[in-house]
Amino acid sequence: MRLKQLHIRYYPPGIILDFEKGGQLRTKSIDLLDLTPECDANEVLLEIRRLEPLITVSREEQVKFLIKKLQDKLSQPDDHKFDLFKTLQAHILPLTNVAFNKSGSSFITGSYDRTCKIWDTASGTELHTLEGHKNVVYAVAFNNPYGDKIATGSFDKTCRLWSVETGQCFYTFRGHTAEIVCLAFNPQSTLVATGSMDTTVKLWDVESGVEVSTLSGHSAEIISLSFNTVGSRLVTGSFDHTVSVWDVPSGRLVHNLKGHRGEISSVNFNWDSSLIVTASMDKTCKVWDAEGGRCLATLTGHNDEVLDVCFNFKGQLIATASADGTSRVYDAQTFQFVCKLEGHEGEISKVCFNPQGTCVLTGSADKTARVWSVSSGSCLQVLEGHTDEIFSCAFNYYGDTIITGSKDNTCRIWR
Repeated sequence: MRLKQLHIRYYPPGIILDFEKGGQLRTKSIDLLDLTPECDANEVLLEIRRLEPLITVSREEQVKFLIKKLQDKLSQPDDHKFDLFKTLQAHILPLTNVAFNKSGSSFITGSYDRTCKIWDTASGTELHTLEGHKNVVYAVAFNNPYGDKIATGSFDKTCRLWSVETGQCFYTFRGHTAEIVCLAFNPQSTLVATGSMDTTVKLWDVESGVEVSTLSGHSAEIISLSFNTVGSRLVTGSFDHTVSVWDVPSGRLVHNLKGHRGEISSVNFNWDSSLIVTASMDKTCKVWDAEGGRCLATLTGHNDEVLDVCFNFKGQLIATASADGTSRVYDAQTFQFVCKLEGHEGEISKVCFNPQGTCVLTGSADKTARVWSVSSGSCLQVLEGHTDEIFSCAFNYYGDTIITGSKDNTCRIWR
């Protein structure tokens, strides 16, 4: 093995190694999830050298430089105020979902008007309209971190794979017998997973366009799915009240997670793939041991359905969104309640952390999105102007731009 190059990764903090093995270029990461500005860089370096044989004496100064650069980034104040940059008359019918590419230079919007559109974030210019679906485009995703392909899942029972550069359709994935409501690329961008109201998940090969496997076992529609960071596992959440963990290479069911008393609304792995968090219409979230399939904690406090849940980038915090109009933050290690985010006047359907993990963004039926402080639970900003429900919202990679998608047919860029 021969180390070729080192790269920095700000969120979550880490160092990426490009190395050669058997004549092939490969990549691995050194995760520094516990790094703080106060850490001794020399001690961090010693620990990296102890665990990673590719880091030799000749690379010590370079690694130390990257550690200090990460510490500088972590010590920067996070007091960004968001102003409305542009309102995009994006579609002729309500938006369903929005998503950024890895760098945040472009984003996509899906809509009831049967199209997906690609936008340039800096200018708000429309780059491409992806046409061809015969019903609502409900699920949209970039193949991050590469960002050269887009997958769209539709109520027409198909998923399409598109070129970001040209807007051309590479493949139409056919095989589901009901609406596709969720999808994701694996981290290697070799597979697309589609979840459907037909109770199955299908895995599709990005290169050839063929179906790789069908994951069957749920008895009701699959509403949410997520790959782990290395792409070896897939978690699916269903209206049958259960969550399934699948081995991706074999398509084998690894765990069936039972315990919720209502439909599952959202499922996610944390960064190191050790935990799974699930949200349910039973007003709770549960945290599970991803390897053993054991329920570690039930997160309570909401008095209505929990509609969304997520980890922060480091996997140390969990945020929930509920039909009761509040969001809650929990510690993902102790499972203790951290703070309650109150102020919305309607249900919250979407929640996400900024990359730094210091703020939470919520989108609500009250036509506003809000930015909250994790440390205090206070509302830092109300993003107003939409004239109907906000269905979807997202931070870019650097946490200095927000997009909001609404039932009012528009998308707004805030920065």
